[in-house]
Amino acid sequence: MLQQLFLAAHVLIALLIIVFVLLQRGKGAETGAAFGSGASGTVFGARGSANFLSRVTAVLATLFFASSLILTGIGRPQPEQSVLDALPESAPAEEPAPVEPAEQDLPQLPSDGPAEQSD
Repeated sequence: MLQQLFLAAHVLIALLIIVFVLLQRGKGAETGAAFGSGASGTVFGARGSANFLSRVTAVLATLFFASSLILTGIGRPQPEQSVLDALPESAPAEEPAPVEPAEQDLPQLPSDGPAEQSD
């Protein structure tokens, strides 16, 4: 339940970051405000909206990172026992003795070559 609550808050924070980033003006938009484009008559003033939006974005980014860390901590399953504890205990394995094949067990190769010459 707690994980789902943090996950919903995390998604909401991510969406708010997207909205506030898109609301901010680019660096090129400041040039028009310097020549009296009417930005001083807005609700926040000539520079007020940029400061407000950048501060809200910074706070949301901090909350996003914090919620990411919290979700990492509560989302990781805690093992009840170690993987090594689950292994069966066994005696050390003995090396098998090398097996030497007997000569009678070896297959005889046919002699297809020329017969030996005796002088």
